[in-house]
Amino acid sequence: MVLCVMVASALDPVLEADHGLPGSQIVNCSVQKSVGCRVTREAQGKVPGDGVQLAFGYWPGYGMPVVALHGLTTSYVNFIGIAECLAGRRALLALDLRGRGDSDKPDSPYGMAQHARDVAVAMRAMGIGPSVIVGHSMGAFVAAALAAQEPMLVSGVVMIDGGYLPAVDPVATTNSGNSSALLERVMQLRETYPSRQAYIDHWRSQPHFPQADWGPWVEALLSYEVTGETTVRPKAIEAGVRADLMEAFQIGEITARLQAIRVPALLLRAEAGFLPGQPPLLSDAVADEICKLTPHIRDHKLTGTTHYTLVIGRRGATQIADLVDDFARRCDLGTPSTT
Repeated sequence: MVLCVMVASALDPVLEADHGLPGSQIVNCSVQKSVGCRVTREAQGKVPGDGVQLAFGYWPGYGMPVVALHGLTTSYVNFIGIAECLAGRRALLALDLRGRGDSDKPDSPYGMAQHARDVAVAMRAMGIGPSVIVGHSMGAFVAAALAAQEPMLVSGVVMIDGGYLPAVDPVATTNSGNSSALLERVMQLRETYPSRQAYIDHWRSQPHFPQADWGPWVEALLSYEVTGETTVRPKAIEAGVRADLMEAFQIGEITARLQAIRVPALLLRAEAGFLPGQPPLLSDAVADEICKLTPHIRDHKLTGTTHYTLVIGRRGATQIADLVDDFARRCDLGTPSTT
């Protein structure tokens, strides 16, 4: 399967369509005029992984797509805000990792190396060559694994609030702060809700998405996150999530993968943890450790963001789209990032 990359020049007509997900917001900004297109709907489909079928969303734009990998329990729709803020400056391909979203959900295997194999197979099936790999949360661990295992497919790595989390205990049953919030998120995979709207309303009542960051992107993410006609439940399977969670904290493998990165790299961090006011997942001290392991990485902290709103909130998505576009352009030119 070869994915046709859609591009637009200054003479091309505007690319426009209604978004298939509820409440999508069309990005109107000066960059649309400079690239000649406005992206308002992603292509959706399935692509082979390593023995599984992976669901994807593809937002057209210039050049080789940025390949985006989501976190522990979410889906490709996590990148809807960043993709729409890119506004055609750069194509973006986001995958549902195995066990999540509409991708296949085998009993096994899982783990960062397996997800990296899936991504590599999918990229080759779509005819995608060396690309910037963007990973949020667990996706950052997968991005590092892909860079270590398949360096010819990776031109740069962007780790968003993930890739190295020595402070979180994955086996604790009771804890405070980020550890307990993470375990609570895993346990919520067992919950059911009377309707899709009830699931959205549940999250709207929680502090994870402050009112300033709530909007159509968050609702689109939550709507896609559950399955069912009447009673709904999260699509992500708990067994796969737990297997990934345990493997993600094998510090020896994590360290080796970070040390193996030989391409330009960018670390983007939230100011707060899962909730506003919580300590960040990646503190300044942890960021320093990452920079020692990967000396050519550049560190950037986005103020006013949490682990979630960093990618799905208006402020975070806008900044990350600009940073990723600039970083990808520098990778294309073979120049180091100055971020």
